[in-house]
Amino acid sequence: MFSSDENLFNFIVFFILVMAFPTFILCQFFTSPYGKHYTSADSGTTISPPIAWAFMESPTLWLTIIVFRLGKNYTNPLAFLLISPYLFHYTNRTIIYPLRLRSRNTKNNFPLNIAVTAFIFNLLNAYIQSRWVSHYANYQEDDWFWVRFGIGLGIFGSGMMVNIWADGVLLGLKSQGGGYKIPRGGLFDYVSSPNYLGEIMEWLGWALMTWSWAGLAFFVYTCANLVPRAVSNHKWYLQKFGEDYPKNRKAVFPFLY
Repeated sequence: MFSSDENLFNFIVFFILVMAFPTFILCQFFTSPYGKHYTSADSGTTISPPIAWAFMESPTLWLTIIVFRLGKNYTNPLAFLLISPYLFHYTNRTIIYPLRLRSRNTKNNFPLNIAVTAFIFNLLNAYIQSRWVSHYANYQEDDWFWVRFGIGLGIFGSGMMVNIWADGVLLGLKSQGGGYKIPRGGLFDYVSSPNYLGEIMEWLGWALMTWSWAGLAFFVYTCANLVPRAVSNHKWYLQKFGEDYPKNRKAVFPFLY
């Protein structure tokens, strides 16, 4: 079907970019049943959340390392530098975050079908991100590399700090027991899902750093997936806590949405 690696690469980039639209539409009517949106009525086979996260995010590490070594830029220090934030994020998401979840004794309530679907997406996405950085990026003729890298890294790093901090707040509330509580403090005073805001910032920064269709496709798909879920989280909080929930909070973007 594909006569070359470049055709395969371009097809996957195009596929992810195009699939962002139906994903966004579907997420207006259906919220993936994990986390606070899980109910026993969703049934199906479920697994432990720590195992689910480690499994479905794992291609972002092992496949990235395999593909990276096959690229013509493998020995270029700039390629190593550029892939580092991506690997840093996914080391946290694949290894550290599941270990933090495990310490909270979470129940086996993560649907297996969602974990498998995410695994497949991460296979495709890890391939195009690592293939672009290690093979298709032209570092020799990129006069704006350091400018874009610096700006993008600043956005990426800020987003990652927000993402990890917000995860810590939510995990801390879970460890207290007694059911869900209203998170407060920091960006939680402005939005219901600062963890998603942080992740959106990360992949905006990544798109700037890579300056590629692959990076743009990932950012667009992230927004198509996480913005509707943040809205669902916001509605969930309002329904559960009613008048006790701060009325001035937005869903994901402070003061806007």
